[in-house]
Amino acid sequence: MNPALLDDFSLEMTGKDVPGLEEARDSIPPGTRINITFLAGEDTATRLAAARAVKRHGFVPVPHISARRLPSRPALEEFLAGLAADGTAENVFVVGGDPARPEGPYADALAVLRTGLLRSHGVRHVGITGYPEGHPGIAEPALWSALTDKAAAIGADRFTGDVITQFGFDVDPVLGWLEALRARGVHLPVRIGVPGPAGVRRLLGYATRFGVGTSASVARKYGLSLTHLVGTAGPDRFLHALADRYDPARHGAVKVHFYTFGGLRATAEWITRFRQARPARA
Repeated sequence: MNPALLDDFSLEMTGKDVPGLEEARDSIPPGTRINITFLAGEDTATRLAAARAVKRHGFVPVPHISARRLPSRPALEEFLAGLAADGTAENVFVVGGDPARPEGPYADALAVLRTGLLRSHGVRHVGITGYPEGHPGIAEPALWSALTDKAAAIGADRFTGDVITQFGFDVDPVLGWLEALRARGVHLPVRIGVPGPAGVRRLLGYATRFGVGTSASVARKYGLSLTHLVGTAGPDRFLHALADRYDPARHGAVKVHFYTFGGLRATAEWITRFRQARPARA
């Protein structure tokens, strides 16, 4: 197994997960990047407080900016100014967001990148999204066009950056997508989205919500049962398959990003156990 894949992994939390972060902090390596989502129903104060908590505990906050949820340019400026004042603006993740209609002037992540506001508020590193298994509401050519345009904008503005992918259950489309990404001239590091350990029913619910394929064969490959929904499942099989087939020459720089559907502490403790068991599979 390639041990580098799990070095410098990243995690994800919501603005309301600060108590969970307190519980999990001793299980998370210092300096770990922790993304903070930009959900409906969470206000600016909640998001800023979460970023401060991540920094206070010795981790790297990566606040999300959801373009289609921003009601105005002043709202974006307010959020960025708050991050800058707290010293949590250096790393951000810019995503289009879920609303079918933009709530303000920004239709997609590229529109936010082109405002010029990120650098002026101290941003130095920008994460963007990738969809190895496609997006239920966006055609594949549009996804590729958006990704290459965002990568170009990151380079033009002299940011460092990376791509974080939507989670999936099948390694095959992930590896094929990585090769296609590199063939298109995008060489940003990629963090492969992986669901942390969680209940089978919850994982299948998120898969349906985000349009990720869950055919019976893929579910079996991952370790999910479509008929027995009790119990939990972790990404053991997915990570072993990814590590066994990952080729840096073909796939470029790759790390792992964990979506903590089952909670920060459960995910962090699972990662520790998995890493400790790696030599047995080497």
